[in-house]
Formats: sequence, C-alpha cells, structure tokens
Amino acid sequence: MCGIAGCLNFDASSSVPHSLIQAMADSLAHRGPDGEGYFVEGPVALGHRRLAIIDVAGGAQPIRNESGTLWLICNGEIYNHIELRRELVGRHQFRSNSDNEVILHLFEEMGPACVEKLNGMFAFAIWDSRKKSLFMARDRLGIKPLYWARREDGFLFASEIKALFASARVRPTVNREALPEYLTFQFLLGDATLFDGVQKLEPGTHLTLRPFEDARPVVRRYWDFDYELDHEPSYNDHVARVSMLLKDSVALRLRSDVPVGAYLSGGLDSSVVATLAANQRGGALPVFTGAFDEGIQYDESRYARSVATACGAAYQETRPDAEGFCRDMPALAWLMDEPAAGPGLYPQFHVARLASQHVKVCLGGQGGDELFGGYARYLAAYLEQCLKGAIHGTQGGADYVVTWDEIAPNLPLLQEYTNLLQGFWSKGLFDDMPLRYLALVDRSAGLERVMSPDVWNESARGAVVERFRSHFEAPSAKSYFVRMTHFDLKSLLPALLHVEDRVSMGASLETRVPLLDHRIVEAVTRMPPIMRFRGACSKRVLRRVATGVVPQSILDRRDKMGFPVPFDEWFAKEPVRSFVRDALLGSTARQRGLWDVSKLEREMGNTGRFNRKLWGLLNLELWMRQFEGVSVPFARPAGVGRVAASGDSVGRYRARAS
Repeated sequence: MCGIAGCLNFDASSSVPHSLIQAMADSLAHRGPDGEGYFVEGPVALGHRRLAIIDVAGGAQPIRNESGTLWLICNGEIYNHIELRRELVGRHQFRSNSDNEVILHLFEEMGPACVEKLNGMFAFAIWDSRKKSLFMARDRLGIKPLYWARREDGFLFASEIKALFASARVRPTVNREALPEYLTFQFLLGDATLFDGVQKLEPGTHLTLRPFEDARPVVRRYWDFDYELDHEPSYNDHVARVSMLLKDSVALRLRSDVPVGAYLSGGLDSSVVATLAANQRGGALPVFTGAFDEGIQYDESRYARSVATACGAAYQETRPDAEGFCRDMPALAWLMDEPAAGPGLYPQFHVARLASQHVKVCLGGQGGDELFGGYARYLAAYLEQCLKGAIHGTQGGADYVVTWDEIAPNLPLLQEYTNLLQGFWSKGLFDDMPLRYLALVDRSAGLERVMSPDVWNESARGAVVERFRSHFEAPSAKSYFVRMTHFDLKSLLPALLHVEDRVSMGASLETRVPLLDHRIVEAVTRMPPIMRFRGACSKRVLRRVATGVVPQSILDRRDKMGFPVPFDEWFAKEPVRSFVRDALLGSTARQRGLWDVSKLEREMGNTGRFNRKLWGLLNLELWMRQFEGVSVPFARPAGVGRVAASGDSVGRYRARAS
C-alpha cells in the first residue's frame, strides 16, 4: 500500500520543481514509510511513497517499461498478479517481482482496457512520454482513493487531498454548496468533495489527459453494478458459487511477503473472512478486535473470542477510552481530509494501530452489509411497504420481494431499533419509496432549528432531495431491495471505505477486503432479489455460505452492533463533554457562523445525548480547523496534524496521527 502524487504543467516548455513533488509525497509519508521515489522530466512529475508488501526488496516505484516511454505509480495490490505475469512474461522483460509491474505491461498491450484484467484494489497513474498523455484508473469498488484538481497552469492528482495542498498550487477552500449534502448524509454523492475545485475519481472509472493539447480530462466508466438477473441457476447453485468465489478471494488476499492478520469483530462478515483466512493460512493467524468498557452493549469481544478459539487464531484486543477520543479526533480530522461518515472512525483507528504493531496487512469484512443486505433499515423499509401493500392489495407487484406473511417472523430483529422506527413513521408514512428510504438514511433531523439559513434552507434541501432521487432511481431494476442496496453500494460504501483507507494508512497498515472481490459483487447483484432477501432474512446468502464455517453462535446472533461507541456515557461527563462543547460552542465556531451557538447549546442541554447530528457537526468543525484558511502548505512526514490556535479547550489536544 502506498501514496501517489503527480503534477503536469500545461506549458510543455516549463518544468515542475522537484521540491513541489517532494512536498506532495512528504505529506503522504504515513501511507508509505518504507521508501520514496520520483520521476521528474520537464513539465511532468510523479511521486511515490511506499509501504512494502510484495517484493519488499525490489518493488520500488515509479516503474518504467523496457523502452522508458511509460512510467507507473500505483497505490494498491493486484491479487492475480501471478497469473497475469505468466501471460506476459514471454513478451515483456520484468525488472521486479512486484504485483504493480504487471499493470505497466498490460497497459502496453491493451491500453485503458488493461483495468478489466485486474483483480485488486488500486489507484494508479501512467505517463506515456511518446503520446504525451496521462492515464489514471481507480478500482471497481473504490477501495483505494484518488483525487485531482485542474488549474489554469496544470493538473495535479494524489492519494489524499492534503497532498494537493502541499503543492501550494491548490488552496483549501471549502465547497459551501456541498455542505447541505454532507449534513444530510455525512458523505457526498458522486465525484464531489468538500473542497472547491477538488474532485475524486469515482470507483470503476478511468481518466485520460493530454496536457499539451486541450488539457481537459476525459473520464469514462469501465465497470458498474450489473442487475441483469440470472434466473437459471437454483438458489443452492448461486450460494455454491458465492462460497467458491469467497474462498478464492481470501486465498488471493493472503498473498503477501510480509505478515498478515485479520480484523475480527464477532459479527458475521469479519468472522467468515477471519475463519477462512485462518483455515487457509495454517498456524495461529493474528486477529484484532476492539471493545469498550462502558457495558455489554458496547462489547462484542465475547463473540470475537469464540471465533478465534474455534479457528485457532491468536486473539488480541484494544479498548479505546474517552481521553483518547479527545486526544485523537483532531488528528483523525487531518487524516480523513473530509469529515467522517460515522463514529466507527475512532475505534477503527485504534484497532488498526493495534494491528500495525504485529502485521503489515489485515483482512477485513467491509462491504457485507451493503452487498448482502445486512442493515436493519432494509427490514424497516419493507415492513412499511408490506403494510401498505396489505392495505391497498398491491403487495403482489414487482416492487415487493417479501409479503407480510414472510416478513412477520423476522420482526423481532427490529426490537433494538424502536427509536429508528419511531422517527421513520413520525411523518411521511406511505410516501413514495425514494423519499421513504431517504428518511432512513437522512442524518439531518433537527438541523433546521440550529443551522444558519445561509447553509440550511428549503432550496438547498430540495436540491439534495433531487440529487438523492436521481441516484436512488438509477438502476433499472424495480425491486425496492435492489434500489436500497444499490444506493448504499454507490454512496455509503465508498464513504466507509474512505474511513477504512485513512485509519489503516494512518497506522501504515494495508487493509484488504475479500467480500468486495468484484467477482463476488457481480455474482450477488445478478441474483434474483427474492433469493437475496427472501423472508426479509438479513444476509441470507452469506449466512448460508457461513453455515458450517463459523460457530453457530455467530449465525444465531440477533444483536447486531456495528462497533457502537459509548458517546452518551462519555458526553455526560468529562473530558468529552468539555471537548465537544468547546468545539461546537466555542469562539471559533461562533465566529464561523454555520450554526446558531445559543440554539445548539440549548438542544445539547435539553437532550443530554450525543446523536448523529452532533457527530456530523463535531467532525465538520474539527475538519475546518485543520483545513479552512490554511495559507501555508503543511507537509508533516511524522503524521502530525494541525490544530488551529484558539481559546477553546479542543486546542489543548495535540493532533497526532500515530
């Protein structure tokens, strides 16, 4: 795993200073502490920071082809590199055993179509000195990040946004038009970021730029989710195929020249991945989990230990605390580049830091909920539609995967989500399906009472709703289940992978996600929805795959947690209460004027709870302190973030990324 950066001037007679690309790469030092390399030739500069995983001794980058006309920098891993090398070795001269070198030679033969041969997570750039063109691509699911900015004098790209700022050619100006969308979802849809002029290359797309011609990047999609349903195989055949692919996916992701471990929460996703990895690896696979001391509702470690014992894994855990939250959050705001998608950010960073003390690669279970249908809101949404269908006699239509009779036995799964149901049904009952799902993913409840009208108003809210609707209704499939999971796969999942990338890279650790092998994704999305969600059974397909693999106690679990953080308990006492209050109510936030501090203070005092609204505002404020108005590039190889000097107690905590 690595960090990449590049700069191309539009004036072919100009030169990119080595100091510029050096500064960009230095800001990514946490992503690649094992080495650095550069290609600088006139108006083109490429930089690379390396975390050595494959061919530790010989896999340095940038990599050139035999003639020196193509130069590659890559962040990621190509899991099928051994098989691809066998196809290429007779026609090309390899200089290393690096997995990334196969990309270069595939590009020589196939051009942009080379990405279709790759099984992996990647974000790479290739400079073609003959054609004077840049080609960049990002993996199908968006596991690895890539950002770019076009200026009048040139084009810049990097693994993290902060590297663009380190160039001094891009300034951190907040994209205020995007704030309502962030406040609604706590992530952004599509290719936008919260910085003006900075875009992300979307998952499954590639970009071509000829800097000395029209200088306009051309972005094309090479892969997307396929809902062309495959009705021919039986349900058992579909399950068998997913099982086979998952075992192969884990085997491919165990390829490494450095120690490998796995995250293990005790939930179904990570338990399947860790168990398959332990069975294939042999010996005691290191596994890592996190939990809190504030109560059993915040502690899944008993389940994780049972899985570790069953598969003979070497179990280790960490227990983050309230003091660490106050200390680490400013640094995490710096690492993230943009406000975080969920509170799991904090404990995930601690588990990654624990894992990095023992291994350099860790397998995780990310993607299982979005792909296999694991969120309680899917059941809640179908419960409403079944009631509506039963009343109006329409439940036999194509929108329905389950009927009232089928869903009733699974309703006990919702007993932990009564607050969700109360809020969901408080208004808009039986409205159209897109708006009802929006109600389940909307994090903005109550913001109209505290936000400035310049930020949060009816017009801005309407634009967000229309943008959501266009994404939700994008797939041609009529099934409500397909549209819900499609939205989450296209928007929520990349946001969660953003978190996973930053917390792992902040600890100089590579995370691999076997459930998101594109072959598995294609197999599952082409299954008829009635097979994926029959009877509203959570993760029905994955449960069948896991039967006989993980302990029965994991399959029988009904207390889905998702790494909850005890914010209510922490917020009720020091130091978290002062930390949050100083951030949201202090002089810096007051001067910024995004929200009415007096109204927010009353709300915080009335509820006494730390909800997702406060999480969103806290992350927004900490992020702005790190980035807004920064006039001098900050490249900190040691991973030290920047905390704005203010009178608030939040400024007392040093922002350190490791």
